[in-house]
Amino acid sequence: MIKQLLSYAKKYRFHAIMSPLCIIFEVLIEVTIPLLMSVIVDCGIQGQSLTQKESFVADILISLGFGNKEGVDLIIATGGLMLGLACISLLCGASAAYFASKAGMGFGAELRKGIFNKVQSFSFSNVDKFSTGSIITRMTTDVNMMQMAFMMALRMVIRSPLMFIMAISMAFSINKKLSLVFICIAPVMFALILIIGSAAHKRFTRMFKKYDKFNSSIQENLIAARVVKAFVRAKHEKEKFSISNNELRDASIFAEKLIILNGPIMTVSIYLCIILVLWIGAQLILGGSMLLGDLMSFVTYIQQIFMSLMIISMIFVLSVMAKASMTRISEVLSEEPHINDNNSNDSLTVEDGSIEFRNVCFKYSKDAENNVLKDINLTINSGETIGILGGTGSAKTSFVQLIPRLYDVTEGQVLVGGRDVREYSLEHLRNSVSMVLQTNLLFSGTIEENLRWGNENATMEQIRNAAKIAQADEFVMSFPDGYNTDLGQGGVNVSGGQKQRLCIARAILKEPKVLILDDSTSAVDTATDGKIREGMKNLLPDTTKIIIAQRINSIQHADKIVVLDDGKINDIGTHDELLQRNEIYKEVYVSQQESKMEQ
Repeated sequence: MIKQLLSYAKKYRFHAIMSPLCIIFEVLIEVTIPLLMSVIVDCGIQGQSLTQKESFVADILISLGFGNKEGVDLIIATGGLMLGLACISLLCGASAAYFASKAGMGFGAELRKGIFNKVQSFSFSNVDKFSTGSIITRMTTDVNMMQMAFMMALRMVIRSPLMFIMAISMAFSINKKLSLVFICIAPVMFALILIIGSAAHKRFTRMFKKYDKFNSSIQENLIAARVVKAFVRAKHEKEKFSISNNELRDASIFAEKLIILNGPIMTVSIYLCIILVLWIGAQLILGGSMLLGDLMSFVTYIQQIFMSLMIISMIFVLSVMAKASMTRISEVLSEEPHINDNNSNDSLTVEDGSIEFRNVCFKYSKDAENNVLKDINLTINSGETIGILGGTGSAKTSFVQLIPRLYDVTEGQVLVGGRDVREYSLEHLRNSVSMVLQTNLLFSGTIEENLRWGNENATMEQIRNAAKIAQADEFVMSFPDGYNTDLGQGGVNVSGGQKQRLCIARAILKEPKVLILDDSTSAVDTATDGKIREGMKNLLPDTTKIIIAQRINSIQHADKIVVLDDGKINDIGTHDELLQRNEIYKEVYVSQQESKMEQ
């Protein structure tokens, strides 16, 4: 899982390497400065004889031309070297932060891109597995957490252990007996951190699930804002939001209140250790077995050691939080698309719009007991117009979604152009099969930009011709900006019927071999519906047209009408044939005629 995620940092490998290198130099300098301080106190101020370490430092100063081993010259020279090293350390630290930020932000961007690209490859069944709110949370909150953890790892995972080892080595070299103080305290700290971290992981996992629910609630409310206002449900939605928000708050507090114990534990441990060191160190100084400068340096090293431990504990805490995010992100990245091009032939293209269903059965889940579609056998010739009629839940939409492989059959075969749809690449197949879904979705941007989804290289003449067939050109040209009219988010600036006609025009612009209209003229008046069908018949004679409709007027002139009932083909025939022999078709027709007469 870690290897999978780190692959998204390859592009920023240089920055990821430079940051730890700068950290190494920063740590080496920082552990040297307390030693220089002891030289100033013991030798420069108190006039004590040089210890072996201090003599070594003084020799370095002389070799660099900073002065001799005595008095004020030694103080000035050593102080100047400390100042210079502090500046270099600052520069190294700043450089490490820059490189880590660059690598971390780049890693986050690549990871978001990877998740988005993965989601784009999902089939409908894959998308059904993850809620929209959950995917948004994973691409935002979870990726931000991973990004922060990555930056922390580049800087602190190298710095803290290295500082810990170097500071311990220096402390032991000053006084081994005094070093036993933190040797006794450190294991207790580590044990407490491990206990807290293991308990916190489950809490953060639950918290992120609450995030998913919270985001889904907000998204649903914003998308359906007009419905909420129309039904005066704002109060209900506020209460619903409040519940979701409170659940997220409670889950966050439940997770965080355990983690925040880490800070007090570390702080108490650090100050307890320093008090003990000062007390014992003072006894050693009075006994003449330790110098004041050594004690000052020792205390500084103790602070460095415990600061390293505190940062290590922070890394551990962050890793606990990041682990939950890592698992959630990996779930998306590891999800195998149920529909892919593994067995397809990239060179194979759809020759015509003929369609054949051979003993097709389908269910949405392998674990489902019953099939949604059962024993479907149907042959459609290229260029024919086929009507699909059936009651709610008769699997009309599932039936047509098998043609462009939005779902795959459970049993049997679907053939397009004489070949099994699984033999084509998804790109070639779906470029040849254009589908207008029940939900008419337009995107932010102009009308022209939305229509170019059908063919990004289309000329303006082609765009207008497609719009004319869909009976959209007239109302588009009535706008002041025509095809440059901005639709707003989701096409809020046009009516339901206008939105449907634009979606049909977009599908026609692809010039597909097969055109599927899934109840796509329900918001269009009968006269306009007739003009759309007439336009498609005259201007798209070679395109196979499959029309799902609730109104018999929309399909009564089709070459064949398929009546679906409970996932099975109940009957196939023309309008006149079905009217004579099929009870379902006759019942729908009579009820619609009576409704017309009542109007």
